[in-house]
Amino acid sequence: MLIAQISDFHLKPEGVLAYGAADTATPLRRAVNHINALNPRPDLVLATGDLVDEGASESYTLLKRLLDPLKPPLFIVPGNHDHKTKLRNALPDHHYLNQTVEEDGTPYICFTIEEFPVRIIGLDTVTPGEHGGGLGPVRLDWLDRALSDRPYAPTVIFMHHPPFASAIGHMDIEFFAGREELARILRKYPTVERVLCGHVHRPVFRRFAGTIANICPGIGMQLVLDLRKDAPSAFILEPSAVMLHLWTDLWDEPSLLTHISIIENQPGQYSGPHPFFGVVSPR
Repeated sequence: MLIAQISDFHLKPEGVLAYGAADTATPLRRAVNHINALNPRPDLVLATGDLVDEGASESYTLLKRLLDPLKPPLFIVPGNHDHKTKLRNALPDHHYLNQTVEEDGTPYICFTIEEFPVRIIGLDTVTPGEHGGGLGPVRLDWLDRALSDRPYAPTVIFMHHPPFASAIGHMDIEFFAGREELARILRKYPTVERVLCGHVHRPVFRRFAGTIANICPGIGMQLVLDLRKDAPSAFILEPSAVMLHLWTDLWDEPSLLTHISIIENQPGQYSGPHPFFGVVSPR
């Protein structure tokens, strides 16, 4: 089973640059073409939030048009820049977006996908109007019960906010609410193979609660890799990328492997492929 992960498109209405500098529609178009051309083609695509930049209906109209050519099935969790009602309205065929858990009077999108070799759980970490994220007790209880339904199934959880600090200082100001409780739950289920996240616009990996948590690069733009605690908030138009999570049985050991596939700005941008020849292993 091959899972493609994409994140943080930050689409604006057609023709509008994000933050005055980033054409975010073109990278998403390239990402869709890139995924469709992969061989083997992914069995599904997971999008970990911030599909648009400010929740405008016009941005979601553009989102639907750009995602329609995507060939593998797509599953989405919202990010803090998304408007959940407008997202549902723009993608009416994504019925799982109507599966919600109510917490403090707010509905949160939480769902399971059961028809693949790896079980997928989508978690909504976004409280409307807030930049930071987390999980409250009702969602945590829902997750615990969902995992207990199939405790031996290999499982991937995907959500927008990472439950760990990234060392990108301006993104670490806001703590992930419910982090310790989430870790306590995950430690009960060693078959959780990965926690897939977005939000930070950079590839970051960390061991978390007995599993591996990772952040996906952004499609629209990357955050500047500045590891000083007081680094300013800024982005850079580095190449976007897709994360590929492969559930496989190599060397007689089932495992989930993660690769990063860089998206070209134009075909042949990165010269190759070139065959190896005359390879020598010195004695």
